[in-house]
Amino acid sequence: MAELKYLSGFGNELTSEDPRCPGALPQGQNNPQVCPYGLYAEQLSGSAFTCPRATNKRSWLYRILPSVCHKPFEPIDQGYLTHNWDEVEPNPNQMRWKPFNIPTASQKKTDFVMGLQTLCGAGDVKSHNGVAVHVYTCNTSMLDKCLYNSDGDFLIVPQQGKLLITTEFGKLLVKPNEICVIQQGMRFSVEVFGETRGYILELFGVHFELPDLGPIGANGLANPRDFLVPTAWYEDCQVPSGYTIISKFQGKLFAAQQHFSPFNVVAWHGNYTPYKYNLENFMVINCVAFDHADPSIFTVLTAKSTRPGVAIADFVIFPPRWGVADHTFRPPYYHRNCMSEFMGLIKGHYEAKEEGFQSGGASLHSIMTPHGPDASCFEKSIKARLEPQRVADGTMAFMFESSLSMAATSWGLEICNRLDKTYHECWEPLKSHFNPNWRPSSK
Repeated sequence: MAELKYLSGFGNELTSEDPRCPGALPQGQNNPQVCPYGLYAEQLSGSAFTCPRATNKRSWLYRILPSVCHKPFEPIDQGYLTHNWDEVEPNPNQMRWKPFNIPTASQKKTDFVMGLQTLCGAGDVKSHNGVAVHVYTCNTSMLDKCLYNSDGDFLIVPQQGKLLITTEFGKLLVKPNEICVIQQGMRFSVEVFGETRGYILELFGVHFELPDLGPIGANGLANPRDFLVPTAWYEDCQVPSGYTIISKFQGKLFAAQQHFSPFNVVAWHGNYTPYKYNLENFMVINCVAFDHADPSIFTVLTAKSTRPGVAIADFVIFPPRWGVADHTFRPPYYHRNCMSEFMGLIKGHYEAKEEGFQSGGASLHSIMTPHGPDASCFEKSIKARLEPQRVADGTMAFMFESSLSMAATSWGLEICNRLDKTYHECWEPLKSHFNPNWRPSSK
């Protein structure tokens, strides 16, 4: 596979044309009477026309045939993709899942769309306010098939196996420890190279943005230049047997047929694009004296609500870093949160639960459900010498955090058969260290 080229910058106004067709981008206007090379002009809007300039998202695509050329959509099998948060009774318990099973090709050939399963979520796609968490487990590439999401954005976190994602804007190669965002309405197809697994945070109604830095200043966390956008690439091919366009619309899947590839965009310009980011590029900021800075300092992307400082969703990572805090219990503190916390593990061992929390698995700590280090982590940490030490080397854990009260699905609680029903036992050995006769030591 030839090395892919990318443009850089988060939310930038960008232009790209396939080098096979120089001059394909119209000059000085978006929609000329006749486009270069006889192309069709088509706008893809990711925001209302009247949004303020700073939040206005749109791109112009110049394509061989417009995307309107397809047969009517018909409903197709949902599998375990759902936005019904009332399938089962509410469950406030701590939840942890063992690594999700990947079907082998000999069992069942499963592509990215067929392998989507919904684990939890909240909100409503019709009112465009909410989130959903899915996992994907697949072993086969999508052939003559693409997907677009009318409901919202997909933030894709590969855990096992790389993804070659073809979009209307070009191609993205996304490996474990990288993420990509396919924004609302963008058509894409996923090629895989064996057994593949990962996580998806779906966001309804708003788009991801970089968090404000406040007192941190101008630099830090995820830097805008490290976000990569594909360059234009097109294929001009007929598909006599039919090319399948799958639409995710109001939480349901529908399919339509057309006779040509949808990846026929010769040139494009705008600020509404798919993008990827390498988590190793995150500039970590951490405590250098005592106590903990809150995990919000590890936020890569955020999706703001109408309440200042409150996110519909944050994507947070826990990267390798130095721990140097004095007089401090260094692992994550015990916590009850007004936010929902869904965690996944891309690789390595999570510092607060080195045994039970496994790569390819997950956990959900619902609003105000207590959580924190397991008993062995606590006992080890209160006796440890407080020397500078590397934390999380070889590890990458992440969190999807939301102000919405997420509910688990029947697939997550019952059908997948990966729920660890012994999770609560990791805290049972915690013992009282209370000493009513304790007095501070004299200096």
